[in-house]
Amino acid sequence: MATSAVARETVFALRRQIAKIEGTLPERLEAPASSSFDADVPRQSLTPSRHPTPARNLTIVRRGLAVAPPDAFLRTGAERLDAALSGGLPKAAVSEFHGAATRDAGAVAGFALSLVSLILSQGPRLPVLWIGTSEVFREAGFPYARGLHAFFGIEPEQLLFSEAPGLLDALWIAEEAARMTALAAVILEIRGSPQRLDLTATRRLHARAQSAGRPLFLLRQAGEPEPTAAPVRLILSAAPAATRKTLAGPLAGSIGRPAFTVAIGKSRTALPGKFTLEWNPDERIFEERRGEQGRSQEWTPERPKNPIPVVSASRRREDPAAASGAVLAFPAVGSPAAGDQSPRPERPAHRRPRRAGRGA
Repeated sequence: MATSAVARETVFALRRQIAKIEGTLPERLEAPASSSFDADVPRQSLTPSRHPTPARNLTIVRRGLAVAPPDAFLRTGAERLDAALSGGLPKAAVSEFHGAATRDAGAVAGFALSLVSLILSQGPRLPVLWIGTSEVFREAGFPYARGLHAFFGIEPEQLLFSEAPGLLDALWIAEEAARMTALAAVILEIRGSPQRLDLTATRRLHARAQSAGRPLFLLRQAGEPEPTAAPVRLILSAAPAATRKTLAGPLAGSIGRPAFTVAIGKSRTALPGKFTLEWNPDERIFEERRGEQGRSQEWTPERPKNPIPVVSASRRREDPAAASGAVLAFPAVGSPAAGDQSPRPERPAHRRPRRAGRGA
């Protein structure tokens, strides 16, 4: 009995050490008062102890992770995406947002600002710090001040910027800012895949965010997916905007709400998935764009059908058949129509008489 207890304690200690390294160390949660909790949810205490742990100190584990309270996640409003992320994006953690190319920097920044708007609407309106290198701001620019209030409800003075000369300075600023509770969130924007942004650096950022209970959004411009300590990685790109909806129907030729294509690249609790979200600037919430059968739909603009080819066929191929149309009669080139006179022959320029005046 003593040997089995020591072995069990050793296993628990190893599990706890592995969870600490992976950043999935569960917290002690009080067991529910009623027994109406899901019966299939295993209950396990990962804290080694020789004595039986009281029921109120048991840790509830689901899918291998500790179940956090509902307010530990930031819900986007898109039900299927929140369900895929097991409740939404974690508030006290590093969340990684990737743009495959530099042209996706606007979509990544817009998605991050939408999340900041959700955070400010649910809690105290604290300032937000946006950190980036000179290269990042030179390539992607800064958010438009008027658009911050109109689309996201963020006052310009609430968004603070810190431009660092290099990556090391940006990481140092992010680590110091991540531990501050006077900030609602911290945004760190990095371009490419620098070697110094490795697993160790992101673990430090993740630990600071967890201790402060604040989110840290890591924006990656044209970066390759690499191992990081972020529990969630989303791949973002811009989606075509739909037309504006009016009482009379869709307004042709108009541009509707901002739209994003969101793909789950990495998550400890979710399977890979792809969603098309629209940001509602009036309600300040995301809405999923769905098709007729309720599935997530990537909207594509309708183009008018034109049977006439824009360019001719390539060589060694038959020319496409000419489109039928009205046949009009035109006079042949070089043969004047009836009643027209032939043009007078024009003399060469060097034989023309000079105009009267100076130098004549």
